[in-house]
Amino acid sequence: MALNVPVLVGAVPLLMVQSYVVNEGYKSTSIAGSALVQMVSPTTKTVTIEAFLVGAERALRPALEVLALTSRALASVTAPLLSVAGIPVISKNFIHLDMQITSLTFTQDNQNREALKVNIQLTNVPRPKLGGLLGLADVALGAGSAFL
Repeated sequence: MALNVPVLVGAVPLLMVQSYVVNEGYKSTSIAGSALVQMVSPTTKTVTIEAFLVGAERALRPALEVLALTSRALASVTAPLLSVAGIPVISKNFIHLDMQITSLTFTQDNQNREALKVNIQLTNVPRPKLGGLLGLADVALGAGSAFL
């Protein structure tokens, strides 16, 4: 039986991940007077995670809400910290060190009474010049994890 490697969103482990989608690409513009298209700049990277919090794992819901800055008081306290780095998201295949939760949805229905379905959408947070060097860290970690 294969080992279930959790996806870490900050310090919160998600053990029952159903899907993990990374969306990134490039903005393109047409070259004047030509049928050719030029890639101009990368689009904003987004990560969408769908997972279940089963049994005692449902107690992780408040921790995810804290990461999502669901209250204004919490947002005002942690905003200075987010100016240096975002939330790290670490999975078996991807490492993203500079993300911010933009959408957090919890669903509970009659079929899964002992489980919460969580849908998390994260967006890349641009780094200031001070943290710009750290941006290379996720590339290096990602390249290193390919050999694991």
